Amino acid sequence: MKTEGQSECEGQRMKSADDNRLMGGKLKIDRTQAAVILSGLYLFFSLAGNIAATKVTYFGGLVMDAGFIYSLTFTWRDLIHKQLGQKAAITTIWLSAAVNLLAALYFQLVVMLPAQTDWASAGGQVAWEFLFSLQMRIVLASILTALIAELIDTKVYQLWTRGGREKWPQWTRVFVSNSVSIPVDSLMFPIIAFAGVLGAEGLQQMVWTNIIVKALVTALVFWTIYLVPEKPIYEERT
Repeated sequence: MKTEGQSECEGQRMKSADDNRLMGGKLKIDRTQAAVILSGLYLFFSLAGNIAATKVTYFGGLVMDAGFIYSLTFTWRDLIHKQLGQKAAITTIWLSAAVNLLAALYFQLVVMLPAQTDWASAGGQVAWEFLFSLQMRIVLASILTALIAELIDTKVYQLWTRGGREKWPQWTRVFVSNSVSIPVDSLMFPIIAFAGVLGAEGLQQMVWTNIIVKALVTALVFWTIYLVPEKPIYEERT
């Protein structure tokens, strides 16, 4: 039978073990929770970016779409790859494509629903039809572009972490993989999504602006690769 002093000592040892575990870089989450958090944020960046891309805006004096938050998916995909592996990264890419397609189809259903008279008179129906009819095209462009660009990103990342380069600075993985996938994405997406909506000059500006903005975002967030260590951030629970 344990005395009060023994129980107190045991409690302190357990607390110390927990502290050491946290100091070792592990959070109080398991692999499933880590997958949900990392993949969930990737899906948010993708879906929010596709919806925001319906607005054409400017970066300085150059034309661009407003879906620049989408550029975070490239670096975030690297985090998923690093923590959960190549298979999880590829699964997340395909899941994102499916979620975006289902969302776009749902929005088309909403467009066809009868509009309340006052809301329609205020311009709501016209605005919804314009934005989400365009959004369907943007989503299809994004799905095709993302599948190609992100799968290229995954392949380059995987190749870069082999052949002894796994010991190279981790930021090189981000810059090398993004330097290939960003130009591919920036060239394909504007052409598929906005050809016929924007003129040739506008499309050309959008391509270069997307490359510049996504490169800047990469330069600003590349350090997030260090937010998670090489070893899992989660506890392996049995």
